[in-house]
Amino acid sequence: MNKHTEGGHAARRDRFVQEGQHDTYKLPGKLKEPTVCKTCGALFHKGRWTWGTKPTGADEIVCPACLRIEDNNPKGFVTLKGAYKDQHRDQVMGLIHNAEAQEKKEYPLARIMTIENRAEGLVVLTTDTHLPRRIGEALKHAHHGELELQYDKDEDFIRVTWVG
Repeated sequence: MNKHTEGGHAARRDRFVQEGQHDTYKLPGKLKEPTVCKTCGALFHKGRWTWGTKPTGADEIVCPACLRIEDNNPKGFVTLKGAYKDQHRDQVMGLIHNAEAQEKKEYPLARIMTIENRAEGLVVLTTDTHLPRRIGEALKHAHHGELELQYDKDEDFIRVTWVG
């Protein structure tokens, strides 16, 4: 048995290769097309989730966003701090829901899970990492204030903080 590689150096057998972040909500393999979420009605067609009419004979599963909602396992947080959010609650809530509607129209897996009053402020939990950023940027654009974005090391989770 030859212990040397092509370059004549000994091959390392003691090295551990770190596997990338495993997302338990990413569906294994490719879905049969068409597939429909039996919870929300989203349609998997041409390699992506969309909105559409359920075709006859479509497979049915629970989509990743609905699974996250069932498990209460968000992929993003938006925390709103400061008195402004309370003084202009209707406008702020309208902006949050409009941002979700715009994002969800194009990307059915981008949803608000809950909006909760917590000690740290008003907290919006989402099913993806893009919607929190969209909400934060919309708040900053419309109502100014301070915006902070924090991604985890694999950019698979985001915390957005807006202080108004």
